[in-house]
Amino acid sequence: MRRIIVTGATSMIGVALIEECIKYGIEIYAVVRESSQKCSRLPESSLIRFVDCSLEYLDRLPEMISQKCDTFYHIAWGNTGENRNTSTELQSRNIAYTLEAVKAAAALGCKRFIGAGSQAEYGLLDLERISPESPVNPITPYGAAKLASGYLAGMLCKELGIECIWPRIFSVYGIYEKETTMIASGLRKMLAGEPTEFTPGMQRWDYLFSADAGRAFYLIGEKGRGGAVYCIGSGQTALLRDYIQKMAELTDYRNPGIGAKPYPKGAVMNLCADIDSLYRDTGFVPEYTFEQGIRETITWLKSQSTGDKK
Repeated sequence: MRRIIVTGATSMIGVALIEECIKYGIEIYAVVRESSQKCSRLPESSLIRFVDCSLEYLDRLPEMISQKCDTFYHIAWGNTGENRNTSTELQSRNIAYTLEAVKAAAALGCKRFIGAGSQAEYGLLDLERISPESPVNPITPYGAAKLASGYLAGMLCKELGIECIWPRIFSVYGIYEKETTMIASGLRKMLAGEPTEFTPGMQRWDYLFSADAGRAFYLIGEKGRGGAVYCIGSGQTALLRDYIQKMAELTDYRNPGIGAKPYPKGAVMNLCADIDSLYRDTGFVPEYTFEQGIRETITWLKSQSTGDKK
């Protein structure tokens, strides 16, 4: 890769990907919402050019970017967060946004389009490890929209003569994670000395630090196999209660409230990414242990006056 486009550039994974690409001298067109207050999340670098363009206008990107590019990362996604499954119609719009991104990639000379799928595409699976070949049966609008986007992006890429790769993201945590997730909200409350409540925590979960996720996406761009689906995770699990106890230990927090609330309806009890094909094709191996990632996240949280500042 020499010159890439990244939508969702100021998201947790977008930032981590761009920071990784800068290490290798890759030029980046960072696509952000107009007047975004989050551009300061990205490092100051002559390699980054900001492009103000919301999801609704991705068809304009070929007019806004003057140079040919080789890889298009489509990470942006509308209507995310804890309320992402309250509207099927709103989630369905992301399918059209994804196809517009594919057309823009082809128009800009990209040879490769890389999306950002989700473990939600699998629905409720009780498997020791979930692989790219595991059956998909989404049970939420978000998961269904991700699955449809991946399928249709692959078909359109084939029509337009470019490669399509669809990584499915499992549980990523770390710098710029949304504040509503278990780890982000739990750490903030622990650091503030506020009460926390969790389920009994007997789920077996796979967590990957954001910097590792960014490196995985970089490696997929460099070495990934056209047409592949990859699972993005650590490939290892522990009980959720063990993760929570480690968070409490590292924040000097007592009585984290494990078991104070019931499991949610339809709770997934086993969620581990099978990253064998990702390793074979790209050489990706996580560099951060959970403890190292949590220490990095705590250091970052303590340095913030708001969640949006670098």
